[in-house]
Amino acid sequence: MRYSDQRRSTLDRRALLGGLAGLVALGTTGLGASPRLRLGGRTLVLLQLAGGNDGLSTVVPLEDDAYRRARPRLGLPKQDLLPIGRDLALHPELARLRAHFDAGRVAVVSGCGYPNPNRSHFKSFEIWHTADPRGRAAGDGWIGRLLDARYGDEADPNRVVHVGTKLPYSLHSATHPAASFVLPESYRWAEIQGEVGRLEGGTTKAGKRAALEHVRGVLRDARTSSDAIRRAVAARRPGARYPNSPLGGHLATVAALVGAGLGGRVFSAELGGFDTHNAQLARHANLMRTLDAALGALLDDLGTSEAGRDTVVLVFSEFGRRVAENGSAGTDHGTAGPMFVLGHRVRGGHFGEPPSLTDLDAGDLRFTTDFRSVYGEAIDSVFELPHERVLGASFPKLGWSV
Repeated sequence: MRYSDQRRSTLDRRALLGGLAGLVALGTTGLGASPRLRLGGRTLVLLQLAGGNDGLSTVVPLEDDAYRRARPRLGLPKQDLLPIGRDLALHPELARLRAHFDAGRVAVVSGCGYPNPNRSHFKSFEIWHTADPRGRAAGDGWIGRLLDARYGDEADPNRVVHVGTKLPYSLHSATHPAASFVLPESYRWAEIQGEVGRLEGGTTKAGKRAALEHVRGVLRDARTSSDAIRRAVAARRPGARYPNSPLGGHLATVAALVGAGLGGRVFSAELGGFDTHNAQLARHANLMRTLDAALGALLDDLGTSEAGRDTVVLVFSEFGRRVAENGSAGTDHGTAGPMFVLGHRVRGGHFGEPPSLTDLDAGDLRFTTDFRSVYGEAIDSVFELPHERVLGASFPKLGWSV
């Protein structure tokens, strides 16, 4: 257990909670939350494709000759693709996703990006995670700001859970701690040696004592919640067969927690490996196979419960790849790419305009959909909150929400 980068000298309530927001449960340590708040409203699941997913190999233009000219080695054979209408097709390894698309459970949002794109993994991640061109300089992540706008000071770390090794910055909040763990069966509470005692010894003013008592309450709830999470995951029989992969295990845990009634509103997971500068054809196919098996199982599983059917899944990457293949049979960092919005109460189909493959910005796609339109619609529909309060501006609604 450790404190995040919050300044330890500040003992007011907000800073103490900010410190707790950096507590991460990895291996045998963890931060859970109070089971007192039950699931209310819809649930949001974020799935990040880390490394820069090649959108043109994920949602492929079927009849655009410019695609074949730009990718003589990486262009996917037309006869292998999975058509989804609008002269677009999915990668051949996305068969389960195509079946869900045909059933109206998948919205494909084309050309997602932002003005003045940045091709650095780190800076672009910051922009996507904060929904702000300033990145971390803007403050909390966009989910952190969302929870602050929706719940104020009613902190409960159980509202936000990341299943994976690294807590994404989108979940960072000074007032709403997030939990993160890899395996629920090893999710245990470990005391912060000496921390509470140190704070207690240095606390003399009434306000600081109140802050300390609040922290103690969060810690007590965390011990209880780590037990509740393990029991919920262990007791549930999945409603679908998940693949034997890390992502499959993570999404199976997410589905179990969605239906557990412990107060979770946002869940997060990640699939890495998308920085395909070389040998992309086989590498990307393996990633698509992994994604399809895990995401297809998640959608099947969510369909078996009312809470699952009320869940919206957003799939995104920090940027797409360049249109032309490089000399190493790969693609380099680009700009715009597709997003997916999935769920049993999502209006499936095509949204946004596919970018031109000939009207390029120095070899890169020009974005046609601001990704904050997708975030904004999720905020409006899942949390019933005007997205302007979170994103600081109004973005056009795309129409995938119901």
